[in-house]
Parts: sequence; C-alpha cells; structure tokens
Amino acid sequence: MSSQDHKVDLGAYVLGVLDEPEHSALDEHLTSCGHCRGELEDLEQMRAVLDEVPPELFLDGPPDDADLLLQRTLRQVRSEKSRAYGIRHAVVGAAAALVAAVALGGGVLIGRAGDSAPPLVVAQPPIASMPPAGTKAATAVDSASGARLTVTVTPAAGWVRLNAAVNGIPAGERCRLVVVGKDGSREIAGSWLVSEKGANEGSALDGSALMAPDDVAAVEVENFEGTRFVSTAV
Repeated sequence: MSSQDHKVDLGAYVLGVLDEPEHSALDEHLTSCGHCRGELEDLEQMRAVLDEVPPELFLDGPPDDADLLLQRTLRQVRSEKSRAYGIRHAVVGAAAALVAAVALGGGVLIGRAGDSAPPLVVAQPPIASMPPAGTKAATAVDSASGARLTVTVTPAAGWVRLNAAVNGIPAGERCRLVVVGKDGSREIAGSWLVSEKGANEGSALDGSALMAPDDVAAVEVENFEGTRFVSTAV
C-alpha cells in the first residue's frame, strides 16, 4: 500500500468509514509506522475541532471570498468518488472543505458545545465631564445699557476661574471683568478692548480672581472709567 493510500485510509479511519478488514489492516500498520501515527493524531485533532463547530455555521455555505477554494475542493471530491478509494477521498475532502469554509469565514470555534458565547461588549459613548462641585452660573441683562453677561464661576483652592460671554457693549470700550466679594472687595479677573466683531457678535473671555469661592457675591463688567455696563449675582 502506497504512502498516499495510507493518508486516505487514515482520514477514513478517523471518520469511521473503513470496513472491518481495512480497519484491522491499518491498525496493524500503525503499530510499526510512527509517521502514520503522527498523521493520525493530527487528523483526530482536526476531527475534534470539526465536532466543536455548530451545524448552524454551515447552513449558508462558504463566504464569497472562500468560494474558489471550496469549489475546487468539492470538485476534487466529486471526481474522486468514482475511483477505487473514492468514498474515502470524498469524506476526507469534505472535511477539508469544511475546515476551509469555517477558517475563511471567521475562524474555527474552539470550546465545548455547551459553553456559552462570550458576552457582546458594546462601546459606550463618552460621558460629558461634570463641572466641579460648587460651580455657579448666572445670566443678567442690564435694562439701561442693554448689555448682557453670562458667566460661569468655577471654584479652585482659594480662588476662582471665570468663563464669560458679554454682549451689547459698543466697539472701542476698554472693559474689565470684576469679581465682587460679599464684603465689597473687588478683584479684576480680566480686561479686553471691545472690537467691531465683539460689538456685533459678543465677546468671550476666560479669567481668574484671587478670591475664595464662598466669598464671591457678584460679577460685573465695567469700563476703565468705572462705568458699569452689567452685573449679575452668583
């Protein structure tokens, strides 16, 4: 018996399609052929892998990109069915086709049939960070000047950060953002020159003031001459 015949018989042996005389003859051959015993072990491992693949994976056939390989294998199986060892070649070829289809379609599934699939992990959208505790926001419109101030005051260790949006102040005004304490003290958090764009669309600025967060009573916008345009309590 040729080496190729032994390979075919080993595949049929693993799949249990040999008749009794052939099975006994191959058993006797395996006792003296280490090479065939090694191939038999590989085939048995492949059979074990195939046994773990759920039948549902094969209902829809191979993926598109595996069609050429699978069809070539199946054509070989069909052509060899008419030969002397046709049934053995067909069974072994079909097993190879199944391995190719599963591998190309997403990989062989390893694990016991009773094991549950790993849970699907769904990426959560990023959560917007919450402002620090003690952050205050306020808005005010001065009826006389028509100026509008929207400000957020964020506490820090012994001082405060400010983010302000100011509208309704004429172009060319030199302005200051002032933090007013509960005791009447005043700290300048920033200053700017109102541009044409700022007069039409508003000005946005960030600033800071050396005043304890709990001591802040209000935020004001005034010019360098001391004229107050708008004020809001916080």
